[in-house]
Amino acid sequence: MWCACVFGSVLTAATAVSAQEMEPKAYSASPVGATFLVLGASRNTGSVVFDPTLPITDVDARIGGVAVGVGTTFGLFGKLALASAVLPIAWGELTGLVGEDARRITRQGLADSRYRLSVNLLGNDAMRLREYVKAPRRTIVGTSVTVLAPTGEYDRTRLINLGNHRWAFKPEVGVAVPKGPWDVDAYLGVWFFTANDDFYPGGLERTQDPVVALQGHVSYTFKPRLWLAFDGTWYSGGSAQVEGGEPVGAVSNSRLGATLSLPVGTRQSFKISYSAGVVVRTGTDFRTIAVGYQWLWFKP
Repeated sequence: MWCACVFGSVLTAATAVSAQEMEPKAYSASPVGATFLVLGASRNTGSVVFDPTLPITDVDARIGGVAVGVGTTFGLFGKLALASAVLPIAWGELTGLVGEDARRITRQGLADSRYRLSVNLLGNDAMRLREYVKAPRRTIVGTSVTVLAPTGEYDRTRLINLGNHRWAFKPEVGVAVPKGPWDVDAYLGVWFFTANDDFYPGGLERTQDPVVALQGHVSYTFKPRLWLAFDGTWYSGGSAQVEGGEPVGAVSNSRLGATLSLPVGTRQSFKISYSAGVVVRTGTDFRTIAVGYQWLWFKP
C-alpha cells in the first residue's frame, strides 16, 4: 500500500498549485476597484526523486495545463483586500519502474480549483485609483489564505488522479519592501490537508502531514508593469499515510527561477516565468515554464 500512497501523490502534486509555486509581488500595493482576468498555460517536465529505501526508480513526468482566473481588489476594514479564483485543466504522462515492472499512466481533465483571499495589513490602506497614484510606496505586511477545493477529476479505482478528493488550506504571511525601482518580497506559509476518505482501491483513508513553504523574490521595475524578478523557494514535509501505515512521500526541495512581466497597451500585460530544482532530496525535480496574459480594468 505504500506504493499506492507514493505514486498517488505525484501527478496531483504537479498539476495543482502547491508548495512549488513562486509568485512575485503577491502583496504589492494596488488600488481598490481593480478587476483582472488571467489566461495561463504551463509545462512541467522532469523526474521524481523517491527515498532510496523505496524500490521506485526512473520516474519521469511530463505535465501540461491551462487555467483561467479572475480576481478583484476591495476595501476590508479600511485595508486593501484581494480575492481570486483559478480553474485549471491538466494533462500528463507519468512513467517509471516499480521494482522491475515498468509503469505508464496518462491523464487529462479538470484539476482542483484554487481560491485565495489576501489582505495588506500594513502599508497599503484601501484607496481609490486617484489616491493610489499619489501615495508614496511603503513596506507592506500582508496575510492570505489559499484554498484548494476537491473539484478535479477523481476515480477511487485509479491509483493516480488529477483531483486529490480532499481540501487543502495554506495560511501565509508576507512582507514586501520597496526601495526605488527595487522590491524585495518574502512569504512564509504552511499547507494543511484534510483526509482523502476514499483512496485507492476505494474506501481507504489517506492523510498527509503539513508542508512548510518559504519563498523570496527580488524584482526590478523598469517602468509600470515592465519588471523582472528573480525567485526562490524552499519547502519540506508532506509525509502521507494510508490507513495509519508507514509515512512515505515526504518532500524536501528548493528551487530557483525568474519572472518577466511585459506591458501590452494600457490595460494588458504578458508574463513568462521559468524555474528548476536546485536541491531535490525527495519529491518532484521539475523544470517549469509558464506564460500568462492579463486584462485589467477599474471601476469608475
